[in-house]
Amino acid sequence: MSQTVYHTIIIGAGPIGLACGLEAKAKGLDYLIIEKGSLVNSLYNYPVNMTFFSTSERLEIGAIPFVSNNAKPTRNEALEYYRRVAVSGALNIHLFEEVLQVNKEGDLFAVISTKQNYQARNIIIATGFYGIPYLLNVLGEHLPKVTHYYKDPHFYAFQKVLVVGANNSAVDAALETWRKGADVTMVVRGETIGRRVKYWVKPDVENRIKEGSIKAYFNSTIVEIKDKEVMIQTPDGVVSIANDWVIAATGYQPDLSFLHKIGIQLSADDIKKPVYNPDTHQTNILGIYLAGVICGGMDTHSLFIENSREHAVKIISGILKSSHF
Repeated sequence: MSQTVYHTIIIGAGPIGLACGLEAKAKGLDYLIIEKGSLVNSLYNYPVNMTFFSTSERLEIGAIPFVSNNAKPTRNEALEYYRRVAVSGALNIHLFEEVLQVNKEGDLFAVISTKQNYQARNIIIATGFYGIPYLLNVLGEHLPKVTHYYKDPHFYAFQKVLVVGANNSAVDAALETWRKGADVTMVVRGETIGRRVKYWVKPDVENRIKEGSIKAYFNSTIVEIKDKEVMIQTPDGVVSIANDWVIAATGYQPDLSFLHKIGIQLSADDIKKPVYNPDTHQTNILGIYLAGVICGGMDTHSLFIENSREHAVKIISGILKSSHF
């Protein structure tokens, strides 16, 4: 395989990876963005009817306006916006190509992907956190009826659906499938619906539960998933409910094993926050930088598109001032 040398390789074509590409191009750097899935793959895997909590202007990157029909943009509007950003910016992106390894070789990094080998003077990792779901770790979790990626409510029309979780993804799945005629049951580990649920949605789901339209087991967990039923541990003991589909909206985690394999240091606590300079986002490895949600380690609720956009400017500025420029 041929080996191409770039000044900077950006791993991840989410909004922050694209922002880094725009900034690198604006500063005249020879760069490449490599993405293991589709363009803004995490957003593509959001539910089709998802509405953002943020307003459109807070999702803008590269000073390119994001105009939406409503104050809160939808998933489809975001997909179209970031596609137009990639087109108008003529960004150099390789999609459906996974980076397997990054090795230091002298003054360069060897980047090994599923399609090709490259060399680069600098690496920016902007891989987000949406790729690895938290598992239930129960018998039957790998049955075909179980999914960690809820997409379209129509699929579940007139079916018995169990939704695991109490935050935005779980609540959206429960309400949307119920409105398509599904018989919906929620299983919630805690005492209430999550406090981070969108303020305009939280009363809706609470009222549906209160009136009995959506059944909910609080302080409860899944014991076992079977072909036609699910066993639930409740405060009153184990109960069995008839079931066709399970939507495990249990959240996602970053691929910290990839960082560890490269040699990036992680904090010793449960958060496992990567070590990096907050001014430049350079890690303990000279020439490797972090951007976006991955900077928070397991604390995936502190960084979003709107407060990570600035990472691109910091990183490229740091690169331009570094010995690797």
